[in-house]
Amino acid sequence: MRSYTFFAIVLLCLAILLIDALAFYWLKSIMEPIESSIIKNTIYIAFWFFTIGLIISILVLKIRLESISPYRKQLLISSLYGLTVSSFIPKLIFVVVISILYFSNFLISGEKSLLIIPLVGVFFGFLPFFVIVYAVFRAVYRFKVHKVVIKADLLPQNFNGLRIVQISDLHLGSFNYRYHILQRAINTINNLKPDFIFFTGDLVNNYAWELNGWENVLKTLTAQQGKYSVLGNHDYGDYSKWESEEERRRNFSDIKDFHAQIGFKLLLNEAECIENKGEKIAILGVENWGNPPFKQYGDLQKALKGVDGIGFKILLSHDPSHWSEEVVDKTNIALTLSGHTHGMQAGINIKNREWSPIKYKYKHWAGLYRLGHQFLYVSRGLGWMGFPGRLGMRPEITFIELEKE
Repeated sequence: MRSYTFFAIVLLCLAILLIDALAFYWLKSIMEPIESSIIKNTIYIAFWFFTIGLIISILVLKIRLESISPYRKQLLISSLYGLTVSSFIPKLIFVVVISILYFSNFLISGEKSLLIIPLVGVFFGFLPFFVIVYAVFRAVYRFKVHKVVIKADLLPQNFNGLRIVQISDLHLGSFNYRYHILQRAINTINNLKPDFIFFTGDLVNNYAWELNGWENVLKTLTAQQGKYSVLGNHDYGDYSKWESEEERRRNFSDIKDFHAQIGFKLLLNEAECIENKGEKIAILGVENWGNPPFKQYGDLQKALKGVDGIGFKILLSHDPSHWSEEVVDKTNIALTLSGHTHGMQAGINIKNREWSPIKYKYKHWAGLYRLGHQFLYVSRGLGWMGFPGRLGMRPEITFIELEKE
């Protein structure tokens, strides 16, 4: 969980205050036709009570952050994150829309509208608010199966029709021990009857204690031929302050051990060969490898040792940046499976075209990519981190069928 400086938090609070002051200016204009001063004053007091309360809460949380237990800290940060987004974005849109409409109308007609423009402004303010509320309370756990068929000429004939389920970025701490919610996703996965289940990292947000009780849920995942996993950037405990290096190592060890408890083979810069009637494929897994500021624990060359002679290789690597930097055109790995981006948990889907601001940071951020005979699939993630919702970027279960081309 990324830590922001006090200066950055103050700038955020000032931005909230500025937008709310502008929103209040237009709110007073909208309230002009109302004659009752009691109604007006009640609305004005409620408006500023929420704004000041939110700003104070953000500042107090930042000041007291280190004295709060990690469990409560996680809940408080995600709750305030949701409140801030739910308040700031609708008000920002409201201010922009009503300002444009008002000044455009005034320049054209020389008059201000006492009804139409305020109503349009309110509509454009409330619409994103309800969308965000839907994202937080509904869409965040509306699991979606993305079915993908990959035709590869290097695939051995005996593996034609291989069924793979990929899941990624569980961030179990964000589920707050609501086991029944993730159980719905697991039931969906098991109904797909996969040959393999691959998990591509970020099991937790930071801490091993987030895993408490989850072994009874996750070990029910079933695959005909095997379950494999790798680590993500959040699994190393790099975003927390530890009292000692020993405490950090113990936390990391517990997270790694958990994979075996739920029946997954954790691949740490290593590979495993899968044979079917004399033909072989290889499953490789590397530790997290990302561009700075993300650390590079992964060692792809180490993982490739011993499987050079196998024509079809599947690589599990958490960060899709790894594909561009070390995989494509540099190895003969046929398929790479990644996660990490979450699709920013926000995007727009229009007629099968998908857009998200995360595309300006990651060239490969969601879905299937191909370059020559090499494929990359980037999962949008099953859990969430930071903003406790999903806007147009539903949590993903990836179902891949491999076919001989």
